[in-house]
Amino acid sequence: MALARSSSAIAYPDRFYAAASYAGFGGSPKSSSSAAADGAISRFPNDVALLLYGLYQQATVGPCNVPKPRAWNPVEHSKWTSWNGLGNMASTEAMRLFVKILEEEDPSWYSRVADTKVEPVIDVEMNNPNVESISPPEEIYPETKTISTEKGSVLETQDKDVIMEGLGSVGVYDQWIAPSVSGQRPRPRYEHGAAVLQEKMYIYGGNHNGRYLSDLQVLDLKSLTWSKVATKASAGTFDPSSAVSLAPCAGHSLISWGDKLIMIAGHTKDPSETVAVKEFDPYTCTWSSLRAYGKAPVSRGGQSVTLVGTSLVMFGGEDATRSLLNDLHILDLETMTWDEIDTVGVPPSPRSAHAAAVHAERYLLIFGGGSHATCFNDLHVLDMQSMEWSRPTQQGEMPSPRAGHAGVTIGENWFIAGGGNNKSGVSETVVLNMSTLVWSVVTGVQGRVPLASEGLSLVASSFSGEDILISFGGYNGRYSNEVHVLKPSHKSTLQPKAVENPVPDSVAVPLPMKNTTRDVVTELESLQDGKIREIAIDNVDLDPLKNSDESTERLILALKSEKEELEAAVAKEQMHTLQLKQELADAVTRKTDLTKELQSVRSQLAAEQSRCFKLEVDVAELRQKLQTVEALEKELELLQRQKAASEQAALSAKQGQSSGGVWGWLAGSPPESKVNP
Repeated sequence: MALARSSSAIAYPDRFYAAASYAGFGGSPKSSSSAAADGAISRFPNDVALLLYGLYQQATVGPCNVPKPRAWNPVEHSKWTSWNGLGNMASTEAMRLFVKILEEEDPSWYSRVADTKVEPVIDVEMNNPNVESISPPEEIYPETKTISTEKGSVLETQDKDVIMEGLGSVGVYDQWIAPSVSGQRPRPRYEHGAAVLQEKMYIYGGNHNGRYLSDLQVLDLKSLTWSKVATKASAGTFDPSSAVSLAPCAGHSLISWGDKLIMIAGHTKDPSETVAVKEFDPYTCTWSSLRAYGKAPVSRGGQSVTLVGTSLVMFGGEDATRSLLNDLHILDLETMTWDEIDTVGVPPSPRSAHAAAVHAERYLLIFGGGSHATCFNDLHVLDMQSMEWSRPTQQGEMPSPRAGHAGVTIGENWFIAGGGNNKSGVSETVVLNMSTLVWSVVTGVQGRVPLASEGLSLVASSFSGEDILISFGGYNGRYSNEVHVLKPSHKSTLQPKAVENPVPDSVAVPLPMKNTTRDVVTELESLQDGKIREIAIDNVDLDPLKNSDESTERLILALKSEKEELEAAVAKEQMHTLQLKQELADAVTRKTDLTKELQSVRSQLAAEQSRCFKLEVDVAELRQKLQTVEALEKELELLQRQKAASEQAALSAKQGQSSGGVWGWLAGSPPESKVNP
């Protein structure tokens, strides 16, 4: 499956010239003077076209030094205003803004122009909304296909050859695919933590060649681009007296809570006595330590941590002395208080590297895991209202024993991927319907691929309204840093044995069923089947072989009654259709009004942007004048000081002449004798 090339694959200024060529400005420095003057953009709104024109002129010609047009031409005046408003903006900055605005208006421009030489389009009057856009030659754009409704109204038009990017490249269901990712990939690892926050997958820590890691990596799920987060430590809000020490770790848990990430537990080189809880703020890129109260669990790794409401439920793991655990602890995130829970029933045996999930905000499910010599495939359920463990009966295709696997829930489905059994990696990806406790296999992988690994991570996201599973890393003889995605079908065929083998009444803890669209469809199908059976029974009673007048009359009356019912139903549907058409017409009218209003606002915004650019230029000039005034004031102050010093010197000299006898006597010279006339 081919993936689209990103526009960031080429550097500036070539990237700018490619964008300018696509927009209709020629695309080379030599053609800038002609194409920029005569090649305004007809396929974009007027305000966007004006802004692109000004940026193109600024990037290729420089600041506007042409006089304002004398003749009253709205188009030329708008062009000049847009260009002149940019002031002394640097050419490189204008190039970047040009490409940024084009990508906002047409994100797929690069895939359209990459292999095609685009000719400039013909200029049109930008301020005339009634003028139709003149499109480039047909070979510039890929062939399009139109999807229509049964009545012929167009639903949408799609490009036939447009290549999807990111998660949109996943076009098949129930198959793992390795999409193309960009950016610097993280170091290969396993036993790391992973969580999704604001359409980004964060990866923290892990194990590589026996060394613990402490880096925080993020994958943008929209563009599938890797980047490293430059984190810093700060004093936490709950413990302002101490700063966080970000020790490398593995086997920890990473949970998204609100708009932050919570990291809990994990193996470190110098483990503490109890489990530590740390918080990462993606807005400030800072780690902080959260002070917890109550009896904290002993330090461990390989545990499971599940978010249930406003609490974190921790089960099992392996402590610093490699002792396996099966204790249960709950951390209330609102009060930051630990509670060690005493349960009833038979708990799971001590284990680590298992998977856990919550169903209906009440039932905690524990699957698989391993001890030092054995891997498990048992399923345990904890009713968190009664705190009672049970081991319910499972149905469907039972998964094989495994440890080091990863799980994620989507609705009532719990997907499990990866893991190993002390001999090899597990290749099957399975799903458990948590309402019916029916297992089924989603897909399998071949060979030593990262999906058949231990210590991988598995998270869920969505794209265009469809759920997507994303896996990363793992170890199956070699360390992996690859990303794989799977789009589950969510079809009823995922549970083919649920109808054949319903969950018996002997299940220890019956999990509540949820009303889904699939259940409604099944119910409707069963009602239709019942109606068909009812009609079939009526047909048997009205056997035409009797050839009796009474049977014929009853058949005619039944057909007339059914006809009247159908006519009434058709009339009702016609009325409903008319109402929908009226609502659709009103919606179209509202949309047209909103579109006009949006265009008006955009025009005003373009004018305000030009005005802002001009004001910025005026402010810069005023600042320069202010600096000149300040220099003059300093020079004036210096002159005033010199003048005052001169006056003071003159005054001192005058006073010295009047009292020269005393000073002369002190100096040893006789005073001047007065001569009598």
